[in-house]
Amino acid sequence: MSASQAEPIQWFYEDNGQKKGPVTEEAISQLIRASTLSGSTPVWKQGFADWTAVQNTDLRAHLDTTSPPPLSGEHINNKVVWTLAFAPLLGGFLEWGLAEIVYRGDESAVESAMNNGTLWFVTVLLNIALAFFDEKLLTKAGHNTGKFKGWLWIVPVYLYQRAKATKQSIAYFIVWIVCFLVNFGMYA
Repeated sequence: MSASQAEPIQWFYEDNGQKKGPVTEEAISQLIRASTLSGSTPVWKQGFADWTAVQNTDLRAHLDTTSPPPLSGEHINNKVVWTLAFAPLLGGFLEWGLAEIVYRGDESAVESAMNNGTLWFVTVLLNIALAFFDEKLLTKAGHNTGKFKGWLWIVPVYLYQRAKATKQSIAYFIVWIVCFLVNFGMYA
């Protein structure tokens, strides 16, 4: 069999913790050019001992080398993520303020609403909105957030994934957990 008749190289790639493929080199190069796969995406083909990042294979030729790499952790604006870290407490204060407005200062009604968690959705919406906004800022900083974008609904997982992706400390993840426990303890 001549080289022109040889079967095309079959590649596999990781997508959200799942093995995808096999696909041809042309198909995988299209995924790279479409930014579906990044330089750090693990890939494998026959002959590889283990999964390897795209940037460490011949596929790196398909990476857009004209654009700069993502901003590093210390250059990313972290104001929104730190606001998100304190969102469980901030949400509690917003719930209390809204209860004061809704129940026109009737202390027993406000206390009942707070103890029953009547306005719980305020804190949930605040957390999700801040996570969504932060994810947009990360995208503008050049980070591929596709792998953890779906976790916006589960904020602590998003915060942990964000810290890993930006190579930052998990401090804001820990602060969120502590604030959540403090807020939860106030109404338990």
